[in-house]
Amino acid sequence: MKNPVVPTIKYNKAGTPDAGFLQRHEKYVAMAKEKKPQLLFLGDSLTERWERPGAAEIFASNFGPYNAAAFGISGDCTQHLLWRVTNGELDGSPKVIVLLIGTNNSTLVEAEHMVKGVTKVVETIRAEAPASKIILVSLLPRGERPNGLREKVLKANHYIARLDDGTSVFFLDIAGKFLEPDETISKEVMSDFLHLTPKGYQIFADALKPRVDELMK
Repeated sequence: MKNPVVPTIKYNKAGTPDAGFLQRHEKYVAMAKEKKPQLLFLGDSLTERWERPGAAEIFASNFGPYNAAAFGISGDCTQHLLWRVTNGELDGSPKVIVLLIGTNNSTLVEAEHMVKGVTKVVETIRAEAPASKIILVSLLPRGERPNGLREKVLKANHYIARLDDGTSVFFLDIAGKFLEPDETISKEVMSDFLHLTPKGYQIFADALKPRVDELMK
């Protein structure tokens, strides 16, 4: 079992350090030092894909005025993000951090271990950037229809929500916004029932922006 609370770099199938992971990390460390983003998004592919056409325009129009940046790496689990935030990605001392991580752990560990991983990430960010406010975004539902993996993710959300302390950590539950009345997910919002389309990112931005505006005042 991959330990979700032990910081580690990402390795490829050959057992050697993943070059793409390290290159992105180095890019983000440089951005943190040079740009010093005041609004920082941290996560996996769901964060990385804010860069893509359609999503990038939504990101710029909603969050660009806050000197925002998105540090996401596809495939990251909590243990990978732990390594990243303790190795320079928080050097810009952001005012607000939008955190969305843990869905990739769902294929490796049970819900309680996912919660431990997310909890460790939150605790580590608090230690590395104590002045930053954290918007902890709920894990998003997975799969076109209800399934075991989705149940695991939603169970984890129930416990992750308890990390909200009303002072420095604020839980934002947006999972239900991507579900149809019959609990299915439309390809219009998630192309593969995991990754967001531009329409999905608009839903994300609409739900997130009021809290960002409030904390960035």
